[in-house]
Amino acid sequence: MSVCFNDRYLRDFVAPHELDYLAPQVRLAHDQLHGGSCVGNDFIGWVTLPADYDKEEYARIKAAAARIRQQSKILVVIGIGGSYLGARAAIEFLHGAFTTALADKAGETVVYFAGNNLSGSYLRDLLTLCEGKDFSVNVISKSGTTTEPALAFRIFRELLEKKYGKERARSRIYCTTDRAKGPLKSLADREGYETFVVPDDIGGRYSVLSAVGLLPIAVAGADLDALMAGAAEMMEATRDPDLAHNPAYRYAAYRHLLGMKGKQVELLACHEPAFQLMAEWYKQLFGESEGKDHKGLFPASVIFSTDLHSMGQFIQEGSRLLFETVVDIGDDGASVPIGEDPENVDGLNFLAGRDYAFVSRKALEGTLLAHVSGGVPCGVIEIPDRSERSLGGLIYFFEKACAISGALLGVNPYNQPGVESYKRNMFALLGKPGYESLRGELEAKLAD
Repeated sequence: MSVCFNDRYLRDFVAPHELDYLAPQVRLAHDQLHGGSCVGNDFIGWVTLPADYDKEEYARIKAAAARIRQQSKILVVIGIGGSYLGARAAIEFLHGAFTTALADKAGETVVYFAGNNLSGSYLRDLLTLCEGKDFSVNVISKSGTTTEPALAFRIFRELLEKKYGKERARSRIYCTTDRAKGPLKSLADREGYETFVVPDDIGGRYSVLSAVGLLPIAVAGADLDALMAGAAEMMEATRDPDLAHNPAYRYAAYRHLLGMKGKQVELLACHEPAFQLMAEWYKQLFGESEGKDHKGLFPASVIFSTDLHSMGQFIQEGSRLLFETVVDIGDDGASVPIGEDPENVDGLNFLAGRDYAFVSRKALEGTLLAHVSGGVPCGVIEIPDRSERSLGGLIYFFEKACAISGALLGVNPYNQPGVESYKRNMFALLGKPGYESLRGELEAKLAD
């Protein structure tokens, strides 16, 4: 199994009988999820996705990725939320914190992201990076009308057509959108852009293993077969609802019980900087899935040892409102030996002959013990390495745990009704037709 959950440092905070009492609820949530009778069952296609996916489209994704890598130095991926975050997280997890610089140095296609914010300076800088280079665009949007990606696509489409001409630009635009309807799908059909499908039964934050994430991940050079195999392995490993045998459900049960005990924040920690964007993906997955009806744990994240020098004091001795989930990544084969300093200026000659990996391991172990002794419950998610197989397993592990955790909490983990509030206000203040009355109300409030 590529992902394991170690509860050794949680046992002083949650008694075995508490897990036993929760087990029937977990089994019910499992049965409803796998039987298709759970709340939000229109969006549970991700449950069987690692085995039940469109093989013809999968082959086209690989072919398109190879074509992009051959003809473009840059791929601009345009999307927001689940339409970009999973792919970006996966690419950085697999290729490291310097993925774009290393890809550029090696002469490989660099993947950049747009349409995930409304910063003019961010967009200007990205346009500058594209100057004088061959590039392609993958726009990801179910409808094609979401403000951030729609505006970015408008600009990059115009740039492509200006650079290559309308005919040649067609072969550099890839649309991941609705199967049959919507403005973006209509545009793609009319203009002859190659299209891939945002599945009807999979919400954005669960979609990274669909075409939404797979095309950008493949362009970055990942082994898609290994990624999907890892997810399929975890799918099989989480078919048993028994908490003793299901790592994702055990993790979900612990976080639910700790929430009932008054913990309000789950702090996802990792000692690997390449995990930072995966932590952002986790925050969207759990925050958007569980933050409803004034419920839910607040998902936060830290990267150690960096954040031990900023957040470490609060974690160790601050208010006891949080518990910690540590992602422990095994050896990735990156050996950096430590030499000996004849003057021993830093006093660290006792580490001479050791490897950086040894120091990192001891830092992780020491931090765990310190935080537990300070009253912080700590669970550990263990994965063997930063391979595609491990990543596929980890993605599915978190998705399955989130589904069960949301069911235990009594919310629909597949919708996001609160997200529309800011959009409505933004449209009104921008002067979108049909929002005139609300615009007056909001402008009066701003004036006050």
